[in-house]
Amino acid sequence: MVKMRILLTNDDGINAAGFAALQQVAAALTGDVWAAAPETDQSGTAHSLSLHQPLRCREVAPRSFSVRGTPTDCVILAVKHLMPERPDLILSGINHGENAASDVTYSGTIAGAIEGTLLGIPSIALSLSMGGRAASTAHWGTPIVHAPALIRRLVTAGWPADVLLNLNFPDRTPGDTLPAVVTRQSMHEEGIWNIADRTDGRGQPYFWVGYEPRKPAAPEGTDLWALKRGQISVTPLHLDLTHTETVAALTRKLGC
Repeated sequence: MVKMRILLTNDDGINAAGFAALQQVAAALTGDVWAAAPETDQSGTAHSLSLHQPLRCREVAPRSFSVRGTPTDCVILAVKHLMPERPDLILSGINHGENAASDVTYSGTIAGAIEGTLLGIPSIALSLSMGGRAASTAHWGTPIVHAPALIRRLVTAGWPADVLLNLNFPDRTPGDTLPAVVTRQSMHEEGIWNIADRTDGRGQPYFWVGYEPRKPAAPEGTDLWALKRGQISVTPLHLDLTHTETVAALTRKLGC
């Protein structure tokens, strides 16, 4: 173990199986672990804040807090109020299902790491591909076994202050998992969402957004490509969303 203070968060909720797995990962790295996670499932909340309602917080165990809010709320509350000193590292996850390709834009797990990065703290998001499995049968042992050593290597290597790391573990047992590879983000094709048009018991219409499972393209070198090969994907995500090539092209075309 090294001398390091780690803050844990997630988006599946403080009682999620993946969060219990993350606590095991953190315990293998340091004895100074803090946790601030949503009271309920906040999947798909992305980088949202609770601006129109108070944050309710309760300590459920020593240095572990349940927050009635989003992952972003949890990180801000922990760093700015709950912890006596800033953490050296933030780990967000372990998400129930991969956070790869364009899914990263919806993910509360990724958002926890984004907020940590914005606060100037090295942050890593972790997710486990589940292949349609229930949480009770997912291969949680894969990140529990492989994540601590990988995180140590990444912390030693370092990365830019405006970058967060997105780790995805394949739907494989620890022994069948191949070594980590650094990847780039891929993109899902259009059409993964469907809208269920329904009527409630009083005859009023309502809608439910649904996800259509598909096998998207996985170009070589991308996060989805690595997961299909059974490798751990390490994708650096940049907070600066500016497309520099288009900046140059529009500057030439518009003359401004």
